[in-house]
Amino acid sequence: MKRLIALGLFALCITTRARAGENLVSGLSQDTIQITSSYSGTDIVVFGAIERPDSDTKHDIAVVVRGPATDMRVRQKSRVAGIWVNSGRVILRSMPGYYFLASTKPLAQLASAETLRQYSLGLDALMPHSVTGPDDTEAYRQALLRFERKAGLYRETPNGVRFLSGTLFRAHVALPASAPRGQYTAEVYLLRDGRVIGARSSPLSIDQTGLERQLFDFAYRAPFAYGLSTVLMAVLLGWLSSLAFRRME
Repeated sequence: MKRLIALGLFALCITTRARAGENLVSGLSQDTIQITSSYSGTDIVVFGAIERPDSDTKHDIAVVVRGPATDMRVRQKSRVAGIWVNSGRVILRSMPGYYFLASTKPLAQLASAETLRQYSLGLDALMPHSVTGPDDTEAYRQALLRFERKAGLYRETPNGVRFLSGTLFRAHVALPASAPRGQYTAEVYLLRDGRVIGARSSPLSIDQTGLERQLFDFAYRAPFAYGLSTVLMAVLLGWLSSLAFRRME
């Protein structure tokens, strides 16, 4: 219900704005996701509109949600004398911890491979900022993509952007519970005839709240004290459990 209200207010805002030529506007159904003990993932809606299209040419939309950048380590295992050992390692730097793409059509029909690479649209165009390792790292990158897709952290959804009218559109984005905490960006690209003619970006935050946040901060600021307290708590609970069982006998 809240998402429908947000879309209705957004559409009303669009109709009352001054006519100023072709323009892309976008927004999120929520820009802050608070993680509690019962958090099991959530869905958000990326919505937007094309203001005063310059022509009757059909436009395309690509929506990309990127998680916080992180360095990904990929190891290759080889069997030596019947034992699996690490035989190679690559560090792919500044890869998104989460990546979601939805578009109005398959990427091969959306734009040229060069344009897709320029804007990092699609998993095939997703490249690290830099690489530490051997010269040929494509096999490692492909292995990382397969792993992240299997974990549900990298996704492509062709035809995942739906036009609600001639100019108003939306896309549903599923964020699993395993999505990393941190700052995200939701990017919306407007394309015409295979060219990007407009783009908008909105921030998104995923973080703990309440007791979960306090425990996280404590573990980060004082790791030794946090580890010691968990050990003492485990010992105390074990002693209380043994005491309870003795009384039951």
